[in-house]
Amino acid sequence: MPARANGPLPATQPTSGDLSAWGHVQLARHPQRPHSLDYFQRILGGFSEIHGDRAFGDDPAIVCGFGSFRGRQVMAIGQQKGRNTEERVHRNFGMPRPEGYRKALRCMKLAEKFARPIITLLDTPGAYPGKDAEERGQAEAIARNLHEMASLQVPLVAVCIGEGGSGGALALGVGNRVLMLENAIYSVISPESCAAIVWRDSGKAELAANALKLTASDLSQLGLVDRIVPEPPGGAHENLDAAAQLLADAVEGELEALTALSAEQLVEQRYSKFRKMGAFFEEAVSADG
Repeated sequence: MPARANGPLPATQPTSGDLSAWGHVQLARHPQRPHSLDYFQRILGGFSEIHGDRAFGDDPAIVCGFGSFRGRQVMAIGQQKGRNTEERVHRNFGMPRPEGYRKALRCMKLAEKFARPIITLLDTPGAYPGKDAEERGQAEAIARNLHEMASLQVPLVAVCIGEGGSGGALALGVGNRVLMLENAIYSVISPESCAAIVWRDSGKAELAANALKLTASDLSQLGLVDRIVPEPPGGAHENLDAAAQLLADAVEGELEALTALSAEQLVEQRYSKFRKMGAFFEEAVSADG
């Protein structure tokens, strides 16, 4: 089994099918795992980054821009963690602030204006919970993205490439199609935080990971993910070019199907998709209460 987050991973990783949920958490957090810009550099041509939310400032934790993807112009939006210490601090470890989500929404609206499909890459521990983010309306920014993305009249493919942390990831994840790399994770809470709340012990994160059903296979079985994108043996970090090729092939297939739909059909399909998520039970109530 791979080591915990604060320890080194073995040089040779087991195959995805052999991993526990905690093993997938370790691979999703691998320090050499490719991030959004790694994929953009390999699958997009002429990527031109757009900065700022036209209200407060720019947030380097989210990168946005137009680019050419296999013969079609698209809007690409991704969460970026950073590779070394300096870059991670600059990118706030991939935890966006409100201006990041507002920048992303501004770019989505630009894509809609010019009838360009949207590709979003999700990779964040979660939205930044700091005081400054709360003061600038973090919750409102995330909620507005969810609301506006539901009615976008262009195809939107969302891909979880690493950590899909709660609303911080979902704010870019309301897509017509939601994909996950096979070693990515997507959850309402991190295993450590879940363990700290449920068992008062963050050291039980491995137990929490199993209970959270956060792996791609778990979420696919629950109907929350439409497609699992395979990774090279050992994980995406073992062969970045091959990982990018596999991701691009999957996204291209989804866009081919979605571009055949009208704007009205795209909105209806996206709305219906998310309305069907979850489970509930109805209990019969007698006339006398």
